[in-house]
Amino acid sequence: TKVSIQSLLQRMITRSSNLATNTLIGLVGAANVTARARAIGAAHTQVLRGVEDQKAFDAGLINTTTAADLGTMLLEIERGTVLSSDASRVMKEILLAQEENNKIPAGLPPGVPVAHKTGEITAVSHDAAIVYPPGRKPYVLVVLTRGIRDSVQSATLIADISRMVYVHATGAH
Repeated sequence: TKVSIQSLLQRMITRSSNLATNTLIGLVGAANVTARARAIGAAHTQVLRGVEDQKAFDAGLINTTTAADLGTMLLEIERGTVLSSDASRVMKEILLAQEENNKIPAGLPPGVPVAHKTGEITAVSHDAAIVYPPGRKPYVLVVLTRGIRDSVQSATLIADISRMVYVHATGAH
């Protein structure tokens, strides 16, 4: 079945589809993903393979990133400087449509828009977001966890951190 690149991008972000992610990495090439990340300032991000490729993982091909790099990428999307302002706008729209909202958004007051990407694998849970508080400039928050096997516990921790940052950034109580 033929699927549009737009559909793959949406499923990769909004549903964390590994199949969509791997298809897109296959289309553009892992080295090109790394090069683009580096071009926008994500100096420690490296994509060497698709997701859940155990043979590549066993051979030492490990995808890596940092909270700072994810924050840099989100900041550049917010600024409209990734590829073009139109491409950045589309990226933000897709991130705003994220369907898994039990991490950073769960720590915020209802209705606060959040453009974000979650990630989860055994004992690793992440959320990287642009948060849009009403009447204030947006801010970027990235929370990466590891070593917590209970996904509900890690999601709750991320939501708690999100709540504390929101209160600090906005003065809300």
